[in-house]
Amino acid sequence: MDLMIDQEFADKIPPLTKEEFDQLEANILADGVVINPLIVWNGVIVDGHNRFRILQMHPEIPFQTHEKEFSDRYEVIAWICKNQLGRRNLTTAQKKYLVGKQYEAEKAMFGGKSDNGHDDNGRFTAMGQNDPLRSDRTSVQIAKEIGKGERYVRRAEEFAKGLDAAEEVSPGIKQEVFSGTLKTTDSDVAAIARAAPDERKELVENLRKPKAAARGQPLPEVLDPDEDHEDVDREDDSEEETTPYIPSKASIRQISAAMASDADHPEHRMPTEFIIEELTEALDTMIFRWDFCLSEHRDEANDTECRRQIQVLVEKGRAYLKLYRGGKKRDAV
Repeated sequence: MDLMIDQEFADKIPPLTKEEFDQLEANILADGVVINPLIVWNGVIVDGHNRFRILQMHPEIPFQTHEKEFSDRYEVIAWICKNQLGRRNLTTAQKKYLVGKQYEAEKAMFGGKSDNGHDDNGRFTAMGQNDPLRSDRTSVQIAKEIGKGERYVRRAEEFAKGLDAAEEVSPGIKQEVFSGTLKTTDSDVAAIARAAPDERKELVENLRKPKAAARGQPLPEVLDPDEDHEDVDREDDSEEETTPYIPSKASIRQISAAMASDADHPEHRMPTEFIIEELTEALDTMIFRWDFCLSEHRDEANDTECRRQIQVLVEKGRAYLKLYRGGKKRDAV
């Protein structure tokens, strides 16, 4: 059988290190045979890309293939992602990327090609294939499978799209992120896919720069609240301006209901991991938006009046976060 490599499928396979590849090659040569069959679909390799590379270097080595049935390319990609998540030691970034690509593929499988796969609430219903009825949203189902919160799955898709967009602009950057050589935040990566194509190169370049020096300069100065500043007019400052923001009870109930809608937790008891994920995303988003806004509008932000109003926001944020010292909110005095 003439086997083919589909690059989109191959890209979902986390690459082996040189040491790992050399060890796999040594094991195959020692065995004199490829023990595990290559998984194929219509002559295209689905699993076994590294073994196939070794076979091309050593065509005398015997091997077998196993033909697996899939309904379409989306199902192949979802299977590859789940298979890799279950069998290899992966970095955090690699796991997140695979979850994101699985989610993206399964959405296309179960409803992306038509609206017939959704009920009035946006949930998936009967499929045009042999899969069982799937009443949960795809993100909920994947979250159950991997033991994470639903929000993690949706954020993973944004991360994966951003990383793919970054790779198009700067080939090789994906592996830098996977290996941990390049430290990034999920928000920074996700922003690349959301940006206009002509803005992506600059955002990718910014991934390699410290946040506070995204343009080679420090961010606009934010006034130190413990120092006196004669150039800032404080006559409008008041107790009300620095009072921490407290959302209304109705808003809190609405947010809580949304966060507690996970079917795995009918008693509205969220695991620690879920809570930390939500708070981390909120903090990362705030940091990203402040840094981006103040670096993009540096001159305007250095205006005295703008700096004064920024400081009011800083004080409000400080006052609010002080209520959570010790990890538990205290009543505002």
